Amino acid sequence: MPVTTLDPKTALIVIDLQKGIVARAPADAIREVVAHASTLADAFRRRSLPVVLVNVAGGAPGRTQQSRQHGEFPSDWTDLIPELNRQPEDHTVTKHTWGAFTHTGLEDYLKKLAVTQVVIVGVSTSIGVESTARQAQECGFNVTLAVDAMADTNPDAHLNSVTRIFPRLGETGTTQEILELLKRSA
Repeated sequence: MPVTTLDPKTALIVIDLQKGIVARAPADAIREVVAHASTLADAFRRRSLPVVLVNVAGGAPGRTQQSRQHGEFPSDWTDLIPELNRQPEDHTVTKHTWGAFTHTGLEDYLKKLAVTQVVIVGVSTSIGVESTARQAQECGFNVTLAVDAMADTNPDAHLNSVTRIFPRLGETGTTQEILELLKRSA
């Protein structure tokens, strides 16, 4: 469903735009994602709306633990990229699963702020972004996904999430469409 509105208390959630992941992404695709995510973060901050910056530090233990597949991570692997222009009022979340709500306190944080809607951006579309969107919807938040502010190393997985999964979880739109809605709600 195309994006139609933003609730008065909407938060931006930026998924896994961290040095270790961004360095492994195709440069042409990630450049646009970073630019759009940064633009949205600045716009949310200007309107005093919450910005949540999420990174991932390994995975949940078990047979699918991905950190073993990649060997040891560099010491700055979880550092958020500087383009996000992290501010003191931003809320940071470190996750150990695909979704940002599992064992992180994110749901409680957002509900204490009376947030009713989330806009989600980041990487990877079919993993961190989709998992977080599913969890947000299950927690009762209205979900909006900025489809030009996300990327995936697997184009087919990205397309599946954007065309088949996201319309069932919430509304989708471009960064520009979301910025226009932010302007109207100011």
